[in-house]
Amino acid sequence: MAAAPEQFEGFMINDSKKWSDFSKEKFTPKIFEDHDVDIENECCGVCGSDVHTITGGWGKLPTAPICVGHEIIGKVLRVGSKVTVCKPGDRVGVGAQVQSCMKCKNCKEHNENYCPHMVDTYGAPYNLDEGHSDKPMKDKSGNQIFSQGGYSSHSRVHEYFVFPIPENIPSIEAGPMMCAGLTVYSPLVRAGTGPGKRVAILGIGGLGHFALIWARALGAEVWALSHSPNKKEEALKLGAHHFVDTNEKDWAKPLAFNFDFILNAADMTNEFDLPTYFSTIACNGEFHNVGLPDKPLPELMAQNFASNGCKLTGSHLGNREEALAMLKLASEKNLHPMIETIDISEAGCKKAVEKVKVNDVRYRVTLTGFNKAFGTGSK
Repeated sequence: MAAAPEQFEGFMINDSKKWSDFSKEKFTPKIFEDHDVDIENECCGVCGSDVHTITGGWGKLPTAPICVGHEIIGKVLRVGSKVTVCKPGDRVGVGAQVQSCMKCKNCKEHNENYCPHMVDTYGAPYNLDEGHSDKPMKDKSGNQIFSQGGYSSHSRVHEYFVFPIPENIPSIEAGPMMCAGLTVYSPLVRAGTGPGKRVAILGIGGLGHFALIWARALGAEVWALSHSPNKKEEALKLGAHHFVDTNEKDWAKPLAFNFDFILNAADMTNEFDLPTYFSTIACNGEFHNVGLPDKPLPELMAQNFASNGCKLTGSHLGNREEALAMLKLASEKNLHPMIETIDISEAGCKKAVEKVKVNDVRYRVTLTGFNKAFGTGSK
């Protein structure tokens, strides 16, 4: 069984003031434990979360240097003694979570993505005993070890957050499914998206374009809501039955009480006229947020919810069962996101995050060429 190196290598950020200046550095991974899986990374999607993190939009860098990236596809090198979900040689994916306690109420109810002790794929501190101890896991210098992400040579992850990838899904497409795809799939299925449901996807970007694909495949009648009329043709190809330009005056009036579920995939919600969107929701319907802006939501009155009993909700990632079901759906229905690729390097990472920052992407970026950049894989 091949072993990962003692230290991994990644393209890292040291200062949020220089958020696109990457340097190639070595870092110490977590201590290998019984449920861990070592993965040789093949590619990694670039998520808006990566940009929010390195720019400081979501707060001070949790650790520096930091290696972001949580849409990882790679090959299993080594598995711990208690691992059952994969074996060396398997192609697998990893999303935005790499550990949870597996013992709390949320974990036992298949809500491990809401575990209060969860470890994010990057920027989260590790504790000993698979997180069950309150003692920090430390490196040889006595510093607490933090999780580091997928712009790297290797990843070390608890098996529960390692997902087998169906053969007919290309790695560059599977990568963005690990976070963007799952983040929208989970609330769609938990809302009962399917035949007879009227679902609107607000914000046709990296998250929203996946939401159109899934909502259509799940059998709902699908609307795309966008302030970018030039996205109409692509939105219809991706799965929307209808396209609404939200720049048009009184766009919401014909849609009063229409939607069972609005999935808001935009991350500029702080600038939205939310009561107008609420007016399009059917009685007791839901306006659900997966886009997470840097700034607070607009001020609302309790009365804004009273005319139709609508709900304002949000969610975080998805669970293992949802990840596997999403991959099965994509495989069986031959569903494909729209992906750009950039070879990983200091310049490649810079280009990728800067494109995502200004929304110059149709619709996700996957970093590739890892074996060449890190000297891994077949020689």
